[in-house]
Amino acid sequence: MQKALFLDRDGVINVDHGYVSKIEVFEFNQGIFSLLKLFIHHHYKLFIVTNQSGIGRGYYSEDDFLKLSSWMLEEFKKRDIEITSVEYCPHAPEERCSCRKPETGMIDKILAQHSIELDKSWLIGDKQSDIDLAHNATIGNSIAIGERQIRNSTYTFKTIFECKTFLEKHQII
Repeated sequence: MQKALFLDRDGVINVDHGYVSKIEVFEFNQGIFSLLKLFIHHHYKLFIVTNQSGIGRGYYSEDDFLKLSSWMLEEFKKRDIEITSVEYCPHAPEERCSCRKPETGMIDKILAQHSIELDKSWLIGDKQSDIDLAHNATIGNSIAIGERQIRNSTYTFKTIFECKTFLEKHQII
C-alpha cells in the first residue's frame, strides 16, 4: 500500500483566475514545485482531483482541459515531478453527479487502480468541498490553502510556501 497526496488544481497548483483553460493564463502557485518534491521525497504518489464545471457550463471544451493538463504534466516532468493521474469532474453542479467534490467518485476511481493507504494520505485544497472530500473519502489529513474560512482541515495555511515550510520544519509527513 502506498501513501498519496491528492491535490486540487485551481487555487492550489495554479493561481485561480476563474475557469482557467488556456496555457497563457495558467500560472503555477509559488512554492508548488518544492512542496511536491517534499512529498515525493517521503514516497507519496501524487494525484490531481479537480472539479472542472467550466466544461459542463460550456466555458471551454474537454479538449481544452486535456490540452492544458498535458502541458501542465510536462512542466512537472521537467522538474522531476511525476503526477500519477489527473482526475476531473466535467459536470456542472446542478447535474448532481457522483464525481463532483465533495462526492468521492474521483477518489473511488483512483482506488480502483491503485492501492492507497488513505489514513496515511493527504489532500490539499482551497475550498470547503476539497476538505469535505477528504472527510467523505476518509483521507487521513487535509490542508486548506488561502484566505477562505474553511472548516475541519487538519492544517490551514495562507500560502503553499507557508505550508511547505511548516511541514518540513515539523517533519509531519
